[in-house]
Amino acid sequence: MRLYLGTAVIALALLVAASGTAAVTRGWVLPWNRRHVRRPQPYGWGQLLIALALCCQAVFGLMTPHLGTRQWGTSTGSVLMVTGILVIAASRRTVGHRQRDGAP
Repeated sequence: MRLYLGTAVIALALLVAASGTAAVTRGWVLPWNRRHVRRPQPYGWGQLLIALALCCQAVFGLMTPHLGTRQWGTSTGSVLMVTGILVIAASRRTVGHRQRDGAP
């Protein structure tokens, strides 16, 4: 059962990594995300971090028998996942300065 779940998570990570690689190298974003993404390269780096986090979660959480290694591996995966989400959130923000309305 663990092997099937691990294989599915790794396959999902490969799809996310392929999309992230396309965003980093070519600036290409999936059609349903194009409207929201302002900067494709940081978006791609965020996707690559999430793919790496999914791999850490699958390998260390599902396939490692040692408890200490499993805890450190899944904790590392969790930190990578949160970092990737924050990078993706930052890539969706607009870049620029606020316009002043002339009021003091």
